[in-house]
Parts: sequence; C-alpha cells; structure tokens
Amino acid sequence: MSIDDKELEKLKAKRMAEIQERLAEEERLRREMERQAAMRVILTPEARQRLANLRLIKPELVAQLEEQLIQLANTGRVKMPITDDMLKEILSRLMAKRDIKIKRI
Repeated sequence: MSIDDKELEKLKAKRMAEIQERLAEEERLRREMERQAAMRVILTPEARQRLANLRLIKPELVAQLEEQLIQLANTGRVKMPITDDMLKEILSRLMAKRDIKIKRI
C-alpha cells in the first residue's frame, strides 16, 4: 500500500466512525422522544412536572420509574392518566423500599 492508500483508509475509517456515532445519537434522540410522548399520554401535566423536578435530583430513579410506568401502561396494569397524587403515592412506596441503613462499628 502506498502512503496515499493508507491515508485514504484512515479517512474512510474516520468517516465511518463519525457516521456510526451520528446514527447512535439519532437513535438515542428517537428513543427519548418516544419516551416523552409516552409520558405525555401516561401522566397528567402536573405529574410530568413533578418528575421533571425530581429528575434534577435523582435522574436514575426517574429513568427507572419512567420505564416501569411505560411497561405498566403497555400491559394495561395502571389506570391512565396518572395524576400527581397517584405519582406521589408511587414515589413514596418506591422511596420506602430504598431505605438506607448505616451501621456504626
């Protein structure tokens, strides 16, 4: 291989990596938009606002809760739309399960 061929291969590999990265980002954005659309159907505006506020403090918890809500809605196991009071109850049950205990020695 000549130097030009090597440079061409490097450019092709770089371009392919850029394309794959862009496709992955587009897929992530598409999934996020689908999740937001599902939340608009599942939750009332007040409940969505509560989740948005909670996301600032506990983003992992909100992501997990959204997945569970979507699954429950898809299987018909939850009454829709979920109101703010219903969401508070769900969150209080979840937080009760997440009790952290520290033992001093």
